[in-house]
Amino acid sequence: MGYRSLAECVADLRRTGQLVAIDREVDPFLEVGAIQRRVYQAGGPALLFPHVKGTRFPMVGNLFGTMERTRFLFRDTLEAVRLLVEIKVRPPEALRRPWRYRHLPATALRLLPRRVRRGPILAHQTTISQLPRLQSWPDDGGPFVTLPQVYSEDPDAPGLARSNLGMYRVQLAGNQYEPDREVGLHYQIHRGLGVHHAAAIRRGEPLRVSIFVGGPPAMTVAAVMPLPEGLPELSFAGALGGRRVRMVSDPSGGLPMPADADFAIVGTIAQGLRKPEGPFGDHLGYYSLTHDFPVLRVERVYHRPDAIWPFTTVGRPPQEDTSFGDLIHELTGPLIPTVLPGVHGVNAVDAAGVHPLLLAIGSERYVPDASVRRPQELLTSANAILGQGQMSLAKYLWIVAKEDDPDLDIHDIPAFFRHVLERVDWANDLHFQTRTTIDTLDYSGHGLNQGSKVVIAAAGPRRRSLGTEVSESLRLPDGFADPRVVLPGILSVRGPSYAAVPSGEANGIGSFCRANESSVLIESFPLIVIVDDSEFTARTVNNFLWVTFTRSDPAPDIHGVAASTEHKHWGCRGPLVIDARIKPRHAPPLIDDPETERRVDALGAPGGPLHGII
Repeated sequence: MGYRSLAECVADLRRTGQLVAIDREVDPFLEVGAIQRRVYQAGGPALLFPHVKGTRFPMVGNLFGTMERTRFLFRDTLEAVRLLVEIKVRPPEALRRPWRYRHLPATALRLLPRRVRRGPILAHQTTISQLPRLQSWPDDGGPFVTLPQVYSEDPDAPGLARSNLGMYRVQLAGNQYEPDREVGLHYQIHRGLGVHHAAAIRRGEPLRVSIFVGGPPAMTVAAVMPLPEGLPELSFAGALGGRRVRMVSDPSGGLPMPADADFAIVGTIAQGLRKPEGPFGDHLGYYSLTHDFPVLRVERVYHRPDAIWPFTTVGRPPQEDTSFGDLIHELTGPLIPTVLPGVHGVNAVDAAGVHPLLLAIGSERYVPDASVRRPQELLTSANAILGQGQMSLAKYLWIVAKEDDPDLDIHDIPAFFRHVLERVDWANDLHFQTRTTIDTLDYSGHGLNQGSKVVIAAAGPRRRSLGTEVSESLRLPDGFADPRVVLPGILSVRGPSYAAVPSGEANGIGSFCRANESSVLIESFPLIVIVDDSEFTARTVNNFLWVTFTRSDPAPDIHGVAASTEHKHWGCRGPLVIDARIKPRHAPPLIDDPETERRVDALGAPGGPLHGII
């Protein structure tokens, strides 16, 4: 059976040797986050901080720092959740193998939240300023809640059945917020809270919102799950947590709250009230900048007697939130063909920041003769993918036909790129959407939420062999140097600083493309990435993914050798050239604070609490 509280979870991890307590005072300003990131990178344990500067509440981090520990937390329920998914995918299985699904009725019962009259969350009240003030990066705009569970109900149909529990960014202080009375609430487009807020605006009334922190770990996971409309996150939390979620009424008339949460911040989003929120070091590896977002007017802050403040730190992936993505794939991957017919799998690539890059495998059954196959059904599938929930925020979608290689693993990044680049025809296989929506946190586009998309769809037999050594025929105009092989068929080339190149000529890319129009490079390296540091980009696959797909917007940054436009379709006969240099409009990358890193080093020295861990 799952945990009843976060304290119970922490005690279990300590008992099983999967948690280390740092029994000295730590500072939530930069130090706590730096410790968690370092321990995560080392594959280390969960971390309990009993003595946190400026607050009486302990903090716990890195709970989900490894997939092994994440599976351990839900060891009693993962199989039951998988069986629920299995029945959704193949309903007749319940009739053919009833013994296998004999426990499903009990699991289904846990989907129903349970109303209770009292709970630990109502035991005490506090203020925002007494909560842990976690600031993870030097230029963050203030302290943030990094594992919030933001709860709202549909103003048109209030109640648990149409509720939303999502993980939206919460800024506790800084900027222009009134201390202890206001907190910033940053939600992205295509999210449930935004739908509820729009309904409240239409009705001309404030939106009641509650922010839960802590509680059973299943609540945190439920807040990040991309669930279909009609399935409340509270229901999923019950199935994953192994017990019905207990909901208690707010005695002052607010929204119901989980009886076993550690903290609850309750209040309303007033009509038209927006204030600057941010900056915040985000999961793309850059700061998201300051913008006006809704403000929650705080009415009360509840906490349970043994309250623990859970947290994480996000930054350039992989980070702890990578485990959320892996768990989501494990649990919901089999559902993809039922939601998107013809699609066998989608990989939102973590190393590229999740939303910038999707890899997909679909079916291409329209032309049975493989020798003349070209993308057709794949394009239908691609449109369906880009119309599905958060996948609609993607900038790059690479999709291939399962029939061309039934054994291709969508998570084997080098193999996937090899498969595409051996087959792609840049003159026909690029399909752009311009002036559309992208991730709110992605600053590669031309404005907030504004950018472009490209579908790269490849099907049919191999058309080329890929190069693994830099060709002597590669011609580098002035300002371009240091070509490096990233993967077979992929080159990174250092270009001149984008900011230093005069406007026009595609910021120098035009001269590069013209210089190579007659080069044999056309056949061996179909993808070239122009970057600020080609050695760094080629050093690891993760570096290539991060640089290329977080620093480019397809419409303005994709170029090509021997490019042309026919019937408004753009393509090229030679290599595709992606300009992944840092542009003036981009947000700054995250950089560790040197003094803080030295303090973390001391914790890992002989005699320190993290010796042998970091």
